[in-house]
Amino acid sequence: MAIELTNEEKLNIVNQHIKSVDYNIYGLQLDLLEAQAVDAPDQTQISSLNSRISSANARRVVLVTERNSLTPQSEE
Repeated sequence: MAIELTNEEKLNIVNQHIKSVDYNIYGLQLDLLEAQAVDAPDQTQISSLNSRISSANARRVVLVTERNSLTPQSEE
């Protein structure tokens, strides 16, 4: 017997994932600030952090799109 999640349950899960990604992005941004603050920044590390931030932002976009698909749109 399959149990179907309600839209509200799905929205709660998606919002939790978005919050997790937001925490990750902020942490990576702090890591980037720290990496850039030293006298001789490691460009490989900075590049890697920028790549990870871009990837996290892409994941966030997908999650927001999913959340929007679960949220009823008001008709105006």
